[in-house]
Amino acid sequence: KMFAVIRNFLEKTFFGVSSWWGFKLGIKPSIIRLFFIYAAFANALTIFIYLLMVFILRLRLLIKFRKRKSVFDL
Repeated sequence: KMFAVIRNFLEKTFFGVSSWWGFKLGIKPSIIRLFFIYAAFANALTIFIYLLMVFILRLRLLIKFRKRKSVFDL
């Protein structure tokens, strides 16, 4: 049961980047995951870039961008 909880947390956290990029680019997230897996074997910089994208995506979701009300919206 503990393994399932950890796995679900990791899938939501780390695979969310692949889903987000897949949605933005219009391709399957599995292709993006495979790209990062193969690129990670080539160099360690890819893993750092992926983790940086996870951090930026999580930060972006935490900060709510509010549209400011203008004077004419009153």
